[in-house]
Amino acid sequence: MSEAPQSPWQTAKITRIEKRTPRVTSFFFALSRPFAYRAGQHVDVRLTAPDGYQARRSYSIASAPESVTIELAIEKLDDGEVSPFFHEVAVVGDEIELRGPLGGHFVWSDSDGGPLLLVGGGSGVVPLMAMVRHRTLRKSVAPVALMFSVRVWDEVIFRDELIGLDDRRDGFDLVLTLTREAPHRPSDYSRRIDTAMVMQALARLPQPPALAFVCGSNAFVSAAAQALIDAGISADIIRTERYGV
Repeated sequence: MSEAPQSPWQTAKITRIEKRTPRVTSFFFALSRPFAYRAGQHVDVRLTAPDGYQARRSYSIASAPESVTIELAIEKLDDGEVSPFFHEVAVVGDEIELRGPLGGHFVWSDSDGGPLLLVGGGSGVVPLMAMVRHRTLRKSVAPVALMFSVRVWDEVIFRDELIGLDDRRDGFDLVLTLTREAPHRPSDYSRRIDTAMVMQALARLPQPPALAFVCGSNAFVSAAAQALIDAGISADIIRTERYGV
């Protein structure tokens, strides 16, 4: 699916709110006009003030395409125009404007196969989570290694779910690294993602990855993508998505 300017705006009702970390909360939406989407795609959200001023923000979809609701995991940005509304004002039952699905490059379906190397920094894990959940629900056997970098343990978005999936040992491996705290699991790391860590993650896959997805801040994506290339992964199979500064 390609990003199309004619994608119509529609109303979406908040059906559930779930705290993920101190700064990230998931909002679940029922769409007035449901659409099919692929894991990795995003939506635009639009808020309109009483004086007519509008603010827009793009958010990756965290839910798998099989889900009946759309999950957006929204990080609170103190200087943001949209995220403070969700964290401080929005309640179940509220309606917002939304359009999508958008984005056609940073996507994966179980029919694409694997192995996959997924690399996320902070909230950059959100579209990767959609891929992981899609793999699980489709009972895909595609091997997946998810490298997830966060500052501290309490900021690991979807932590319990990811550890639960890792414990299943069904071809999904979680490679968690904390950059400002000692690791909490024997298999985890306590540093920024580097070439050596990538090579160790690749060793968990039965063969080299068919695709690699990297998502996070501009600085994170640049450093992580270079670490992948230095570890021998071809730039041709690396897909990136960046946000912020």
